[in-house]
Amino acid sequence: MFALPWTFLALLSLGYGMALAYGRLGWLVGISVGLLLIAGFAVRQTKLPFGRYLGHGLFIFLALALAMHWLPGFHNGRVIDPQRFTDDAVRFSMYLNLDKPLIGFWLLLVCPWIVGRRSLRLFLYATPVALALSAVLALGGALLLGVIAWAPKWPDAAWLWLLNNLLLVTLVEEALFRGYIQGGLSRYFKNLAQGENLALLLASLVFGLAHAGAGWQWVLLASLAGIGYGLAYRFGGLAAALATHFGLNALHFGLFTYPMLAG
Repeated sequence: MFALPWTFLALLSLGYGMALAYGRLGWLVGISVGLLLIAGFAVRQTKLPFGRYLGHGLFIFLALALAMHWLPGFHNGRVIDPQRFTDDAVRFSMYLNLDKPLIGFWLLLVCPWIVGRRSLRLFLYATPVALALSAVLALGGALLLGVIAWAPKWPDAAWLWLLNNLLLVTLVEEALFRGYIQGGLSRYFKNLAQGENLALLLASLVFGLAHAGAGWQWVLLASLAGIGYGLAYRFGGLAAALATHFGLNALHFGLFTYPMLAG
């Protein structure tokens, strides 16, 4: 199977190099990077088991802070101004977030086991099946709940949206929720008869709760989508989970109301 971490690490490194060159990163970013280095060192050392727990705890705190844009030094530029992609949709704007991708950087470098490598054959089998399941559960559920409608479109900003969603959204979320949380829980529950199923369900629930700001409907829909992503990860590895998540997001963006119907 192809070396997914190094491919995406190279692209992320290029992006951060360009952001630094164009002044989108301030010196206070060094605080976040320094704390992530400390967390990584604590997790990778083998002499003090308790130190590894502290390292993981520090990373979880930093991941939350980066995802919520609480840490200084990141000048996230808005690249899509507020607009309606269809007349019945809520307004949507998009920023190129430079803080959240550090979560993915840390995970790919410090916890290479999150990749869950599988053969190319398993990847090709798992991805379309998981994508079909996720689409039925999440998009079908969204249609039934009345939060989206059929709305095929291809806005001028579509290519920028796709690139941002792949590298700065989907990669980070799958590395965190499937690789780190589901993969970590699977290792923790390895002696339980239904340990992998429990890990998948818990990771899906946490993923759903991360969407609580959009309302209970999106908590439910994201949890259902997470089941599909979790199955893709379990049988096809991180690459399959990433492809499934990105595929579902692209279907939502291109074929249905995005992000959702206006109230």
